Amino acid sequence: MRRLLLASTLCVAAFLAGGCAGYKLGPTNNEVAGSRSVEFKPFQNQTQEPRLAEALAGSLRRHLQRDGTFVLDTRGGGDVLVTGTLTRYSREALSFQPRDILTVRDFRLTLAARVKAVDRQSGRTLLDREITGRTTMRIGADQTSAERQALPLLAEDLGRNIVSVMSEGSW
Repeated sequence: MRRLLLASTLCVAAFLAGGCAGYKLGPTNNEVAGSRSVEFKPFQNQTQEPRLAEALAGSLRRHLQRDGTFVLDTRGGGDVLVTGTLTRYSREALSFQPRDILTVRDFRLTLAARVKAVDRQSGRTLLDREITGRTTMRIGADQTSAERQALPLLAEDLGRNIVSVMSEGSW
């Protein structure tokens, strides 16, 4: 009876340990958490939509501090310098009013940014790619108010995606 209990306990322990084999505690890019600091320069806004760069800057700072892989450097001496350009802002119709197929009810907003991260010591480019953020916007009383309320959500999604690529990438 004891052997059967011991064998079943070992089987359960092996099963549970094998199920968690893919999980890793801490950063996934083989970096020690907090070992490198990142400085964000304000992104250039080449879109027609104003105030997107400011919303994105706040989002990037929040997500970088929340992630914990890197330390945010605001004084200008970070190990990694991140710059970028907001290249595209688009609005795509998702759904229409039930009885009026010409009036849009929901839009998908997309914001694309060309992001470049450079190691200050070596000058090596660590990241240079386009990253996008998306959100859905429902038109209420007027489109302008709905869009003004959706833009911070769009900047949050793009900021989350940029920090995710940085912290999960293998640089």
